[in-house]
Amino acid sequence: TWGSNLIDYRIDNMISLERFNEHLVYDPEVEEAIKNRKPVVALESTIITHGMEYPVNRDTALEVMKVVRENGAIPATIGIIGGKIKVGLTPEEIDKLASSNKSCRKCSRRDIGVAIVKKENGGTTVSGTMLIAHLAGIKVFVTGGIGGVHRGAELSFDVSADMTELGRTAVAVVCAGAKSILDIPKTLEYLETQGVPVIGFKTDFFPEFFIPCSDSKVSARLETEKECAEVIKTTFDDLKLSNGILITTPIPKQYAAEETSIRSAVDKAIQECAEQNITGAAITPFLLKRVGELTGGESAESNVALIKNNAALGARIALEYSRPVSYTHLTLPTIYSV
Repeated sequence: TWGSNLIDYRIDNMISLERFNEHLVYDPEVEEAIKNRKPVVALESTIITHGMEYPVNRDTALEVMKVVRENGAIPATIGIIGGKIKVGLTPEEIDKLASSNKSCRKCSRRDIGVAIVKKENGGTTVSGTMLIAHLAGIKVFVTGGIGGVHRGAELSFDVSADMTELGRTAVAVVCAGAKSILDIPKTLEYLETQGVPVIGFKTDFFPEFFIPCSDSKVSARLETEKECAEVIKTTFDDLKLSNGILITTPIPKQYAAEETSIRSAVDKAIQECAEQNITGAAITPFLLKRVGELTGGESAESNVALIKNNAALGARIALEYSRPVSYTHLTLPTIYSV
């Protein structure tokens, strides 16, 4: 019985993978890179569809792809076009999503199936991009900042789907921490419960998106891209663990927003969000846009700068991850004949 169940399980998995591939279209360069273990970096697309206005959204997405290439990796921007999951959006497809952003669905894990069936265009969130990157065989993913536990979540239960995705999907997410609009200590508590290592790249403190560091510590500090790649290899390839890894890097100081003005703007934006009864997936786009308005565009400039910084780091980590593993240092155990 056990043997037949195993065969059924393998057949089901093969069928599931085949059906998944029916919905997925690879960019030829990205597909070739994945097959040959070249460095690939996944990029999300809600920054295109819900994060910025046209044409800044298009230009930023293309600039981030350029940064990834300049640092030795191949960019794979993930999104949904006409109900097809695209792994590696072309510049033309990015422009299509960017210019029609008002009609695009915001796609986390929950929304992907609906977008496929309705043949919609969609921007994939952190959780949606993680899922697709994992299924496509990409281990490193770059974003601006993750979603997390919202302020007042003890009453609203508003917790981003990014949190649970990080707990169950084996992808390393490189970011500038969590967005400043969130409850950072509760976000880190949630990640700890999910078994997600929170790594600080050359920092002991968790970055707060526009601000280089919060008062909360990371679970581990690493100093080099090679160390980050080794943690990814050990966690995913050797131990076969299913949780994600969060690698955080502070926004460069020259681009960091002024802390007092950002915190004041965030507090005001959250108050307005409550007064206007904005809920669900609309909260984060509203808050980020309003913070940008309240800071006179300062936060928007910081947003672009930190994403580029994350992309450069993510590409270098992917490059290290792609290098062959050497086993010459291992000492094999002595085998005694009986």
